[in-house]
Amino acid sequence: MNKIVRIGATFPPELLRDFDEFIHKIGYDNRSKAIQDSVIFFMSEYKRLEKEKGEGIGVLSILYDHEAKGLEEKLTDIQHEFSGIIRSTMHVHLNKKDCLQAIAINGNVKSIKKLIKKLIINKGVKQAKLSIIKS
Repeated sequence: MNKIVRIGATFPPELLRDFDEFIHKIGYDNRSKAIQDSVIFFMSEYKRLEKEKGEGIGVLSILYDHEAKGLEEKLTDIQHEFSGIIRSTMHVHLNKKDCLQAIAINGNVKSIKKLIKKLIINKGVKQAKLSIIKS
């Protein structure tokens, strides 16, 4: 028999409210199942990226909290560190708190993976998505 492990997780209230509304709308009647499916999707995206090799061209989109202390400086420093693969960056102010950066990248997929890992671990980064157009 498969065992079930209970965990605790913290969510900002508005994210949990939006999540609950969304999963109800698409037909989930169980929050745990929806979270499990979300984790599986999250892992599959990163596992797919781990398999990529060679050269890649794409866009990395990052949604982050503009008010997170020191975050913009960290993101800028990391991008300077990877200037060899970053071709262009577009910064969009979505509202008073949230910003979106679209980073055009072209280079070795191994370096692209390192860039993504360094960016997404920062507190205040809400979401990151890589779209590889060609590899």
